[in-house]
Amino acid sequence: MKKVFAFIALIWSIAVFAQNEQLAQNYFERGEFEKALLIYQDLEASHPGNTFFLQKTVACYQQMQQYDKAEELINERLEKTKRPFLYVELGYNYQLQGNTEKAESNYEKAINSINENATNVYAVAQNFEQKILPERAIKAYETATAINKSMNFDYQTAILQGQLGNMDLMIEKLLSFAYNNPHNLPIVKNQLSRFMMQDAQESFNEALRKALLVNTQKNQDIFWNEFLSWYYVQQKDYGKAFIQQKAIFRRDPNTFSSIITLARLAAEENETETAREIFTYILENSDVASVQLYAHQYLISADIREANESDFAAIKQRINDLLEQYGSGPNTLDLQILKADFEAFHLKESNTGIATLNQALEIGLNRYQKAEVKMKLADILLLDEKFNQAIIYYAQIEDELKNDEVAHEASLKVAKASYFKGDFEWAQKQLKVLKSSSSQLIANDALELYLLIIDNTVEDSTQTALKKFARADYKLYQNKKQEALNGFKDILANDKTESIQDVTLLRIGRMYEDLKQYDLALQYYKQIIDNYAEGIYIDEALFYSAEIYNKILEDPEKAMPLYEKVIFNHEDSIHFVEARKQYRRLRGDANS
Repeated sequence: MKKVFAFIALIWSIAVFAQNEQLAQNYFERGEFEKALLIYQDLEASHPGNTFFLQKTVACYQQMQQYDKAEELINERLEKTKRPFLYVELGYNYQLQGNTEKAESNYEKAINSINENATNVYAVAQNFEQKILPERAIKAYETATAINKSMNFDYQTAILQGQLGNMDLMIEKLLSFAYNNPHNLPIVKNQLSRFMMQDAQESFNEALRKALLVNTQKNQDIFWNEFLSWYYVQQKDYGKAFIQQKAIFRRDPNTFSSIITLARLAAEENETETAREIFTYILENSDVASVQLYAHQYLISADIREANESDFAAIKQRINDLLEQYGSGPNTLDLQILKADFEAFHLKESNTGIATLNQALEIGLNRYQKAEVKMKLADILLLDEKFNQAIIYYAQIEDELKNDEVAHEASLKVAKASYFKGDFEWAQKQLKVLKSSSSQLIANDALELYLLIIDNTVEDSTQTALKKFARADYKLYQNKKQEALNGFKDILANDKTESIQDVTLLRIGRMYEDLKQYDLALQYYKQIIDNYAEGIYIDEALFYSAEIYNKILEDPEKAMPLYEKVIFNHEDSIHFVEARKQYRRLRGDANS
C-alpha cells in the first residue's frame, strides 16, 4: 500500500511540476514577467542543476531591466559551478546594458574555455545560438575543431552562415556534412528544400546547382550525381535528372530502380516527352517482365492520347501482342483495363470493352483490383448513357471500400454522372461532402463542379444554361469533341446567363489546346482576361495563355507578364507555384 501511495505522490508531483512550468511559460509569452519570475525562481531553487530554469529566471530579470539582479544570479552560479556557458549569459547581460567591453571580455572567456576542454563547445555554442550571436557560435565551433579534428560541426556552422546571409558558405558546409555523413543526407536535403522554396532566395537555387556541378566534376563518387539528380527533381527538370541517373546507372547497374522512380515522377507531372524518353530507355535496359510491362503500358497510353484514327489498328495490335506475351492474369490487369478503355472510348466498341472487363472479373483479383475493374465498367456504362447502371457500380465501390480514396473517387463519379443527366440537386449534395475530401485532387474537382452548379442555379432558377453546359460536357466525356464544341459555342451565341459565359470560354479554350489549335485557344482565354477579370476562372486563363506562349510558341515576352499577373494577383491559385517557377526561369533567376 505504501508503494501505491508513493507512486501516486510521484505522479502528482510530476503533474504539478509540468503545470507550473507551462504556467510560467504562458506568463512569459504574455509579457507578465513578474508572475513568470516567481514561478521560475521556485523551479530553479528546487532544481538547481536545471540550466533552463536558471536561464528563464535571468531572462525575466532582463525583461524587467533588472540587470544587476541577473548579474548577481549568474555570478553566484558561476562561483558554484564554473560552467563556461554562464560567461555567455554574463556577457549578454552586459550587452543588453550597452557595455560592449565587458560583454566581449566574457564572450572571450567562454570561447577560451573551449581551448581548455573542447567538449565545452556544446553548451557554449548552443548558448551563443540562443542569444542570436551567430558569429560567436561559429567561432566557438571553429575553436573546438581546431583542437579536436574528429569533431565535425559543418551542419551547425552551415545553418549559422545561412542566418548571416552567407549562402555560398552555407551550401558548401551542408554539402560537406552530407558527403561525410551520408546517413544525415535527408536532414540536409530537408534544410536545402526550405531555402529552395523561399521567395527571397532567388539566387539560391543557382548557387546550389553550381556547387553540385563542381563537386560532380571534382569527385567521381556517384553520391554527387545522385544529389544533382535530386536537385533537378526538386526543380521538376526531369530531363536533366535523367542525364544524371543514366550516368549513375552506367557505373552502378544496381541503381536502375531510381530510373523507374524518375519515370513515374515525370509521368505524374505530365512531362510526357521526358517520361516517354525514360520509359523507352527502361525497355532497352531492363529484362524484368513487370518493369517491361509497366513501360509498355505508359508508352501505349501516351500514344493513345496523341493518336489519330488511322493509328488505332496498330495500337490495338500492340495491346493484343502484349496480352498474348504476358497473359491475361492479375499481373496484366492494368493493361486489360487500358484495352477496355481504348475499345470503348476510341474504337467506339463499348460492348467489346465491357466483355474485356467481365473477363477480368473472372480472374483472381483482390478487392482493390475488383474496384478498378468496376470503376472502368461504370465509366463505359456512363459513356453509353446508362446512367443508373453506372451509378450502381460506383455505389458498390463506395460501399466495398468505405472511407478509402478509391471510394471518394467513385463518389465524385456518382456526382458527375448525376450532373451529366441533369440531376443537379443530387450532384450538389454529393459534391458538398467531397469538397472537403482528404485527397486534394478530388476536393478541387468537387469544389469546381459544386461552384459551377451553385453559381448557375442562383442566376438561372430554371437551370437552362446549366443543362446545355452539362450536355456539352457529357459529349466531351464521350470523346465526341466536335459535338461538344458545337454545344459550348451554342451557349455563347444563344444563352445570356452571365455566370455560364466565362467557364464556357475556358472549356472551349482547353478543347482548342487539345486540338493543338493554339491561336484559337488564346483568343478564347483573352476574352476571359478582358471581360471576366473578377471571375473565378481568370487565373486559369492567364496561366494557360502563359504556358502556350512559353512552351509552345516560345515567346517569353508575352508569357512573362501573364505569369506575373498570376503571381501578384492570384496567390491562392493552384497554378501559383508553377507560374512563379516559370516566371523566374524566364527572368533568368534560376537555371534554365
